[in-house]
Order: sequence, then C-alpha cells, then structure tokens
Amino acid sequence: MRIRTLIVDDEPIARKRLRRFLLQQADVEIAGEAANGCEAVDAIKKLAPDLLLLDVQMPEMDGFQVLRAVGAEAMPVVIFVTAYDEFALQAFEAQAIDYLLKPFDYDRFQKAFERAKTYLQGRGTGARRLSALVDALSEPSGMRSRLAVRSDGRVLFLNTREIDWVEAVGNYVSLHVGREKHLLRGTMNEFEDRLSSDRFLRIHRSTLVNLDAVREVRPSLQGESVVLLKDGTRLNASRSGSQKLLGLARQSL
Repeated sequence: MRIRTLIVDDEPIARKRLRRFLLQQADVEIAGEAANGCEAVDAIKKLAPDLLLLDVQMPEMDGFQVLRAVGAEAMPVVIFVTAYDEFALQAFEAQAIDYLLKPFDYDRFQKAFERAKTYLQGRGTGARRLSALVDALSEPSGMRSRLAVRSDGRVLFLNTREIDWVEAVGNYVSLHVGREKHLLRGTMNEFEDRLSSDRFLRIHRSTLVNLDAVREVRPSLQGESVVLLKDGTRLNASRSGSQKLLGLARQSL
C-alpha cells in the first residue's frame, strides 16, 4: 500500500525537510503541499490523502482549526508538527496519532511515520482519535481553562485562574503563579487570544494581568498608571491599558 501524504506547513524550509524525509520511505506518495490552513482544507477535500503532516501554528487558520473545518470523519490520519511543547502536549492528551516537535531529526520522524503506517494498516482511519481531539479543542481558544507546562522534568496542568499575570520574555511568555514562574514558548498576542477576555486584560505591550489579582490602580499625570496586585507586585500600565482598567472600574461602580 502506498500512503498518499499531504504536507501542510507555512514554512518552506519545514515543508522541504518533511518532503526529504518522506522521499526516503518506499511506500509513500506525496499527494501535495499546502502553505496555510485554507489551502490545507481545500487540498484535503480534493486529494483525499491517507496521511496528513499538519503544522499547528499557522497564521489565520491553525492546524486545530483545519481539523474543525474538515471534520473528524473526513480527516486522514494526522501527525502534528509543532514548535511548541504545549501544543504537543495537547495533541498527546487528546490521543493524537503522534506529533513532531521542531526541530526533529529523521529518527524521530521515522518513529512517527511507522506509528501512522501501522495505524493505517490495522485500523484504516483515525476518525475516532481525531473526534476526541476536535472535542477537546472545540471551545474557543480563549476559553480553555487549563494549560500544560513543563517544569523541572514534570508536566504541570495549570488552571488559568491561578495565573496572576503574564509577561513577554523574548520568544516566550512567563506565567506568574503566586511565587512560581513558568515559561511557555509563544508570543504575547498568541497567548492573549488563548485566555479569557473576561478575566485577563492586556495592560501593556508586554503584560497581561488577571483582573481578580488586582488590588488597586494608581493613575499618573501622564495617563499611565501603576497596578498593584494583591500579593504586592507592582505592574506598569500603558496609557491605553490604564484607560481600559479605569473603564472597567467605572462600569463596576
């Protein structure tokens, strides 16, 4: 059986790498490539591949949105490709076939491919597993209540309510949970989209705060303000962040 495979990744270098690894498999036919989620949805419907190598982080429509758009019953077997540990953990928790955490080597690719191949030969379809994944991710991203983070060799599942505030640190975000700090790879914009807008507010380009953790706001003459948290932490709020905070305060009076 030749496994018709579709490659989906918004990075040309990543697609080239996946294609090179696939060409080393004797029983693979590369059905096509897609550079974004919209192209992926069209290609899946037109080409009906057996196997999908699907990037999770793509602009406009990410890999999980592709799953929801196509539907579990119409999806091929999927191996997720991701640069972020937490997305890999979500896939694992939802019983996905497998995932490739960038940067991955040929040996890791081979293991994932063999697992998908065995599944195809024995079960014929990954619909049930994908159904579980779609169900697990059916909530809007901003409403997910748990985050999986790696810490000292462990995987911690944090309730977002426990997070006091979040700051941008280069290509990561730092979650402040009481006296603890946890790093997750990703941008502040991505993380803001994944947290509840009813609970968290962007008060600065590099700062998100849990409104339940705020004790008081001290405006300054320049329109900015200092935000004091219940644990004594002081955060700077920009002019626009201050206006949002004060607007919320007026609404609650």
